[in-house]
Amino acid sequence: MSLLFTPLTINGITARNRLWVAPMCQYSAVDGLPQEWHHTHLTQFASGGAGIVIAEATAVSPEGRISPDDTGIWSDAHRDAWAPIVQGIRTRGAVPGIQLAHAGRKASTWSPFSGRRGTVSAHEGGWPAVAPSAIAFEGFAEPLALDIPGVDAVVDDFGAAARRAIEAGFQVIEIHAAHGYLLHEFLSPLSNHRDDAYGGSLENRARLLLRVVDAVRAEAPHAALFVRFSASDWADAGWGVDETAAVARWAAERGADFFDISSGGLVAHQQLTVGPGYQVALAAHVRQVAGVPVNAVGMIDDAAQAEQVLKDGSADAVMAGREWLRDPHYALRAASELGDDIDYWPKQYVRARR
Repeated sequence: MSLLFTPLTINGITARNRLWVAPMCQYSAVDGLPQEWHHTHLTQFASGGAGIVIAEATAVSPEGRISPDDTGIWSDAHRDAWAPIVQGIRTRGAVPGIQLAHAGRKASTWSPFSGRRGTVSAHEGGWPAVAPSAIAFEGFAEPLALDIPGVDAVVDDFGAAARRAIEAGFQVIEIHAAHGYLLHEFLSPLSNHRDDAYGGSLENRARLLLRVVDAVRAEAPHAALFVRFSASDWADAGWGVDETAAVARWAAERGADFFDISSGGLVAHQQLTVGPGYQVALAAHVRQVAGVPVNAVGMIDDAAQAEQVLKDGSADAVMAGREWLRDPHYALRAASELGDDIDYWPKQYVRARR
């Protein structure tokens, strides 16, 4: 059996393989409620053999949405809308996960399907964005700097969202601290110019994330708790991979189990070269320096490539996004390509097995 199709147990929860579905925004919710589209979109990956399926960035509060079309989990109605989707994933043999998020200064923006870019105005259904400091993302409206009660409310919102996620049946909870959203904004000195307990030193800039880890772990003691980091801002004087490793180690000490290593998204002037596996080295660095389990993500589009990432010791698992969109049965195909005899082909599809 390949490493890619070797099961992995995290905090007592076993994924049947190490080829997972990364969270991918669909911009198709109504008032934060997932729709039939989300049910079909997510359960198909479980039918296709995924080990873990993580639902898209899901806002912990209405103002935490990236766009008016984002999913949320800030009420019991949202919990109840997610529950049948979660059950569908579990019935098909995959582990269901959800990414809890707050968009920070990148909130209240137009979805990619709107044909527009920038901030949604109040009269068009938008809302004021918040951030660690009143520094706008290029091309967006200036956000409001959170005061201490506002910071405390963010922590409470993450905790409440985690409780609802567990009630809905999710087994993996991922805290989104990447891609230029609120928790990443607090981490990076490019977006955090505070002079209080949440700004300045690395310990201060990491304080909010670590409080969120505490709050989520308290509400979800038996979940597999992931944190997604952007391991580099790809910009001068920005957040970097060594800081990521340090904060990952602190988060692990507070109860986080696994780390999802992505990059970028904080500033529009980032400079990076995208190519196959372009973020794998970042994952490998965090894994080695922090001594924590990680997954790699970013243009890992074929079975041999994914297997090599694991063989090289760069990561403990692989997440993919666009390849799952191109082929919702990516894992079934990958197992055939690697010669692995897996026993979770849907019986309805066995006739297509090579």
